[in-house]
Amino acid sequence: MDSVTVITSGKGGVGKSTVAAAAGAALVARGKRVLLIDCDAGLGSLDHMLGILDHRVFDIADVVSGAVEPAQAVYPCAFEENLFLLSAPGTEEDVVSPEVMRQLVTVLSRYYDHVLIDSPAGIGQGFLSAAAAAQRALVVATPDPVSIRAAVHTRQSLEEAGVRQQRLVVNRFSSTRFRAQKCYRDLDSVIDAAGIRLIAVIPEDPVLAAATLRAQAVPQTAPGALAAGRLAARLEGEQVPLPDVGRF
Repeated sequence: MDSVTVITSGKGGVGKSTVAAAAGAALVARGKRVLLIDCDAGLGSLDHMLGILDHRVFDIADVVSGAVEPAQAVYPCAFEENLFLLSAPGTEEDVVSPEVMRQLVTVLSRYYDHVLIDSPAGIGQGFLSAAAAAQRALVVATPDPVSIRAAVHTRQSLEEAGVRQQRLVVNRFSSTRFRAQKCYRDLDSVIDAAGIRLIAVIPEDPVLAAATLRAQAVPQTAPGALAAGRLAARLEGEQVPLPDVGRF
């Protein structure tokens, strides 16, 4: 089973980091030990979402520079046992090279069931670093033409980086808004436009959004948490039925 997954998007603002945090928590709920690695230099948000920001001292740049051992820069989530974070560097000048990232993740992955790497949006140097160690990718997009076009570019860049096992996460989905926009006939059309197999549809969920903003655990009955749970099951190879995309 592939255990190192990069979570990426061609466009910012699609909820990629929220998906990363929710997927990590859902894997923990399945009894797994999970490490999140934030690669969004200067703009990382996972330390806030996981309640680590106020006591975080070290980040991935400190590990790579040799200032601290990896264990000193990995912090436990404030509200989820067995969920951990290695924070992003503070500036883009400290982006880790792809080769060093591969070496670091190879070492760290020995201690966790899953490593989820939160890539910065776009396909720049930070993206290449985040993708370097990944065995598979989740491409997060909202169901609109701008985001899907960006997902196509991300898919191509992942293939060039050697990450050919890719799945699409349609995030912040609202059937009412989707129908009103009239950009696509149905979700099948979205998937066809992206050219990536679907693994999850995560609904627009104010409860999930509020929990991440407040650095709190998401109630397991929230629609977003339930969708993240199905995503986690599929990441572990379970044959969980996908939504009937034709009905949207």
